[in-house]
Amino acid sequence: MANIVTSFCCVVLAAVVVVYAQRRSQQGARIQYARIGNDVTMQCGSLDNDASVTWKVNGTDVKAQRREKGPQLTLMEVDMSSNGLYSCFQNQNPDGQRRDQITLRVGLPPKEPQVTCRSNTYPKGFYCSWHLQYPTYIPTEFDVDVQHNQKSLEVKRDEIHKNRCHVKFPELFSSFSYRVNVTAINALGRASTATSYEESSMVKPDPPEKVVARPIPNHVRRLEVTWSSPSTWPDIESFPLKYFLRYRPLIRDQWQHVELSDSTSHTITDAYVGKEYIIQLAAKDMEIGTWSDWSVAVHATPWTEEPKPMTTTEVNVLVETTPSSAPPSAKPRVGGAMGGCSALLCSSHVLLACILLSIM
Repeated sequence: MANIVTSFCCVVLAAVVVVYAQRRSQQGARIQYARIGNDVTMQCGSLDNDASVTWKVNGTDVKAQRREKGPQLTLMEVDMSSNGLYSCFQNQNPDGQRRDQITLRVGLPPKEPQVTCRSNTYPKGFYCSWHLQYPTYIPTEFDVDVQHNQKSLEVKRDEIHKNRCHVKFPELFSSFSYRVNVTAINALGRASTATSYEESSMVKPDPPEKVVARPIPNHVRRLEVTWSSPSTWPDIESFPLKYFLRYRPLIRDQWQHVELSDSTSHTITDAYVGKEYIIQLAAKDMEIGTWSDWSVAVHATPWTEEPKPMTTTEVNVLVETTPSSAPPSAKPRVGGAMGGCSALLCSSHVLLACILLSIM
């Protein structure tokens, strides 16, 4: 058992050493970028053109389609499989000392980024976010410039979302638009997108929060819905919101809608009896901007009366008045037994008495 444990530890240690050595090697290597589909030429240090060298990739022979000429290695029509750590060794060197290392990174130049700007904290400011429609496979940075009335505004990059920045409104109700320019940059190229936004078009609150729907006791067609304004909206008193409520029973696809002004509650009065409902809300500034996205859906069912348990007396009455399921008995005979004799036997005795009296 001890030998097995020792062997296992040795294997793990060897793997760690190999990984550490590879990382140390990569740290000392220079990086070269190449575009997918192009040929790329790598130079082994500053060796003369007539130098003879041997190339390795990730410690093994280079098997990709290539040309070798003196200290240069040219890979043909590179793709993602061409990525790796390339090392060159001078053949004349008796100890086979490595002369150079190159980390090859294959990718694409960026396309124009997609940019959107929105104010969910009106009137404090707005944020802009961006993304690339297609991956570049290599590190890509973004440069952002925002101008208003021909003046550059301070841009604060978001600490959590790397492709987002925040800008404060320099003034409210401005007639000048905001011009936003986002440039994507990497080692293979750059591309820019410039967009103009009006202040009013950027205003879009976050959805209402804490949406709750409850049945109302003794009302079989009503539901009470309450909610809170979005916590990101900074001044609900000066810039009130209006709300849009939609609801439907799960058995139907068609929504019913109610628009509400400056209220955070509503009573649905036309619900189907006993049917479960799905309910959502959206918010919007009273004057400008667009509606928010829908809130998280909540479910509720109108109040229904629960059946009352039967009392002991009700159970006894039910048992006494319930007809038997057994077949009915035969009709009782007319007249009952007399002194233990049937009617026929008594009649015979009277007839015999009359005969005896006549003989005497």
